[in-house]
Amino acid sequence: MFVIGTAGHVDHGKSALVRALSGINPDRLREEQERGMTIDLGFAWMTLPSGREVSIVDVPGHEDFIKNMLAGIGGIDVALLVVAADESVMPQTREHLAILDLLGIAQGVVALTKCDLVTDPEWLALVEEEVRETLAGTTLEGAPIIPVSAVRGDGLEALLAALDAALDRAQPRPDLGRPRLPIDRVFTIAGFGTVVTGTLSDGSLRVGEEVVIQPGEIKARIRGLQSHRTRVEEVHPGARVAANLVGPSTEALYRGQVLSRPGTFRPTQWVDAQLRLLREVPWPLKHNALVDFYSGAARVPARLRLLDAEALQPGQVGWAQFVLQEPIVLARGDRFVIRLPSPSMTLGGGVVIQPHSARRHKRFRPEVIATLEALARGNPEEILLHQAGQGVIPLGAWLKGSGLGEETASAAARALVERGEMILLAEGWPENPLQSTVGVLSRAAWQALTAKAEEELRAYHARYPLRAGMPREEFKSRLGLNGAFLGAFVDRAVREGLLGATPGEVHLASFAVRLEGAAQEVVERTLAAFSANPAQPPTEDQVQAWLGPDLLQYLVESGRLIRSGEGVLFEREAFQQMVNAVTAYVQEHGKITVAEARDLLGTSRKYALALLEEMDRLRLTKRLGDVRVLR
Repeated sequence: MFVIGTAGHVDHGKSALVRALSGINPDRLREEQERGMTIDLGFAWMTLPSGREVSIVDVPGHEDFIKNMLAGIGGIDVALLVVAADESVMPQTREHLAILDLLGIAQGVVALTKCDLVTDPEWLALVEEEVRETLAGTTLEGAPIIPVSAVRGDGLEALLAALDAALDRAQPRPDLGRPRLPIDRVFTIAGFGTVVTGTLSDGSLRVGEEVVIQPGEIKARIRGLQSHRTRVEEVHPGARVAANLVGPSTEALYRGQVLSRPGTFRPTQWVDAQLRLLREVPWPLKHNALVDFYSGAARVPARLRLLDAEALQPGQVGWAQFVLQEPIVLARGDRFVIRLPSPSMTLGGGVVIQPHSARRHKRFRPEVIATLEALARGNPEEILLHQAGQGVIPLGAWLKGSGLGEETASAAARALVERGEMILLAEGWPENPLQSTVGVLSRAAWQALTAKAEEELRAYHARYPLRAGMPREEFKSRLGLNGAFLGAFVDRAVREGLLGATPGEVHLASFAVRLEGAAQEVVERTLAAFSANPAQPPTEDQVQAWLGPDLLQYLVESGRLIRSGEGVLFEREAFQQMVNAVTAYVQEHGKITVAEARDLLGTSRKYALALLEEMDRLRLTKRLGDVRVLR
């Protein structure tokens, strides 16, 4: 599916031409029809001689409505530049052409309208020559110029053939598996509810899908889809789409938001970009200038930070960081336009290099410029490395956020992992990497994280030499690591011989508790007291008084003492012998009571009850009323 967009000066016949070509009046507002001038975006569709069905976006030509023109022109594949033969090139012709050039619209056709009003062939030839000169040096240089009359129908067949040929040269929209619909209209239909429209890119949408509208994290479900007023179950990249949504009200939605699948896009306010200033701008553009930033259907005020110059000269290209006053959704490679709010003027535009930049780059830094240049060159591996950032991120989110196609991103990512430049917190490459939540991080981030882990654990072991290790929750907090990645990080570090771990603690691989001198002597005396009366050993309070909390915890963690209920400890071998005795008794008699366990073991009720409760916890026995039976 392709989209054709009109462009041109006010009253040069754009809407009349669209009506003549498609039979649809794109001026949907009463005020537009009364004034005979397009104010907001208009939409139509038609079938070309090749049988190809296309959408048409008709944009306003008046300078007061450039913001509306920009909301629709960014999603087009072929430009239909309209120039009235009786007036030739006018100010908005040049501005619209500059915008098409900035947005990289490479395919187009020029319709020389109102030819029925021109009787002098020489005048028509002069106008054609002026149009050619105006197109020179732009992406539409060499575009065919077709004289037409929407009133008489002259030249319409030739114009349709030229549009067909231009679409033959246009690249189909890629399916990156991450659909996004920049919203250019929001309205309500009685009996159906909220409807949004836009030009779909980057993926397909289906009826019934759960979606989210950003900014705002507004959740919705697609009740119905239409394209060219025909109900469909699925729409593909490049289609003009009307989506009927369940959930949000029209008051919560506005032009410039983006509809997408949950988790695929997030709004941004800090954007790295390559910026080109138009040659026609009458003065240099200074650092810290306040501009209007347009991309997709969004428009937002922004502060311009020039990274490699104090000012950008007319016609010059430079590196920039935009600080947006409100969040919008962007992806790497998106085109944008900047305008001066007052006096109203298009200044330039360019390409988004990094939609979620690090806050506030330092200016005139060679390493910053080198990174942006690498990203601009488009090497997939360099893009992925930059996209990885400084922490652990899910593999699928990393690949989708790169803006590369699925196969390209997966192949480049796998190569980085195999070379060790990226660390995958799993063994083996996932079958479906774009949907994988396995953690991944750069080699530098891995080294920084493991160094931090070693530093924290070394300090912990020095402070608590008798503890087996740092509790996992504390370890996660000290590292600032997302809990979803903690286990995988520890497992990988254990495999590499950096760490050791138990279900509850993490320690350095080289660490082990060592008892020496007085500590060893007091432990031996305590264990001797347990051996002297294994069924009625010292209480936990007594043992803590002898050993202190750290030595006691060490004996419990190392398994030499078993904590069986509140205040009760058993020596490990004695505990196992009592468990065996109780198990044999129940096997013979079918059950056991607390009193029977007390008499069997020659102990008190307190110790017998603690032992049985521990056996319940270990799922060796289960309680039925006042007795225990084997599980």
